[in-house]
Amino acid sequence: MSAPAAEARQARLEAYLNARPGVDAPPREGPIPPRGDHGPAPLSFGQEGIWRKAQSLPGSTLYNETITIHHRGPLEIAALEQGFNEIVRRHEAWRTTFHGTDDGGAVQRVEPWVPVRIPMHDLRNLPEGERLAEALRLAAEDARVPFELERGPLFRPRLVRFSDDEHRLFLAVHQILLDGVSVYRVLVPELAALYDAYVEGCPSPLEEPPIQMPDFAAWQRGWLTGEALERQLAYWEGQLAELPEPLRWPRDLARPPQQTFAGAIHPFALSAELGYGLRGFAAREGVTLFVTFLAAFARLLRRYTGQEDLLIGTPSPAGRKRSEVQRLLGYFLNPVALRLDLSAQPTFRELLGQARRVVAEAVSHDDVPFERIVEQMGTANDPSRHPLFTVAISQEPPMPDLGPAWDLTPMDVTSGGARWDLYLVLDDRRAQGVLGRVQYNPDLFDAQTISTLVDDFRGELQEVMSGGP
Repeated sequence: MSAPAAEARQARLEAYLNARPGVDAPPREGPIPPRGDHGPAPLSFGQEGIWRKAQSLPGSTLYNETITIHHRGPLEIAALEQGFNEIVRRHEAWRTTFHGTDDGGAVQRVEPWVPVRIPMHDLRNLPEGERLAEALRLAAEDARVPFELERGPLFRPRLVRFSDDEHRLFLAVHQILLDGVSVYRVLVPELAALYDAYVEGCPSPLEEPPIQMPDFAAWQRGWLTGEALERQLAYWEGQLAELPEPLRWPRDLARPPQQTFAGAIHPFALSAELGYGLRGFAAREGVTLFVTFLAAFARLLRRYTGQEDLLIGTPSPAGRKRSEVQRLLGYFLNPVALRLDLSAQPTFRELLGQARRVVAEAVSHDDVPFERIVEQMGTANDPSRHPLFTVAISQEPPMPDLGPAWDLTPMDVTSGGARWDLYLVLDDRRAQGVLGRVQYNPDLFDAQTISTLVDDFRGELQEVMSGGP
């Protein structure tokens, strides 16, 4: 690349990454500072990616996420509602709306806190065998209504009483408000702690967050520049050079000419015995459980497609590297591409080593927004599929032990949307085994194909445990 072209590319990229006019670039070192005022703030890179896609799909439920919080034992509804409202008050992200600007960008505005009433539905009058289906029907009604990013709130709670000792709080939430850490490490633990305090008549035991999501967004806009930016871009230009062909699935249905973003969910579970064995295997091999899942998934994709140069996506928690944001609700993810080469017919242990290296390198270069990498690579725009990769895999973060009263099942209610052809999510529950779900596009796969794929994935993992190649 010529020097003028490189300089022009750098200028375009820094203009994209830097704060919008009127927002001072924050310091790169030291703690993330709170904003000097509470006016409109820029969007983080992750928020902007979601916002732009949402603008292109008006009326879509693509980014509607669902969370089900279980409570076992007698429930004091007033204390639960008080705890939920305290979470909304203390986390600006859940009081934020998003507005387009005249220059084609967007800003976020934190709205004043207004108490939220949680609708409650009592299903004790129904036969016990009919209660779950009715609860899921009610939750699906909320999940399938589009959110308007300019208007809040961008969440819908609904409490369902199954019996005197069983309640579920269903939440439909726009993804621009949360990620896996938000759900597993912040939302549910904070709700449990607040509920216990309010039941006892005590004040909140939680410290106020040192910063808020808009503070992080303003800081992030001024951080990734110069040499650090060039180094990360150089990695992706090398990693994504000469892109492989898109995956050729033995599909049941022909791919529509336009990506439909239709979605369905197939839940599954890996036994506690298999989960225990996989954790031990990963520890002996010096890799994470996620790397083990990734390697097995790659082998399964080769088996299904016959292709050996694979691009698999994963939502990396790029924005969660700073201590100040660990306890914040918000969206801090950035999708990254993991490229694995199976052309040399590697053994599983050899593939593990490659996967470990690829994941480590990707996480070390995951700050550049995914949309900017796609633009930088100049990949052809295929309206029928997601750019760079069409399948993805992730593992949920571990949830603290909250005792027998509280539990969580995300994405057990489908909103009818899916960003990728196929998205495999694993949730290690230790003694309970590994809970899993496949979010897939039913315009490409029928339900039986996905069920068979899950069985085959389980078989790959069992083969690993048996010492197969």
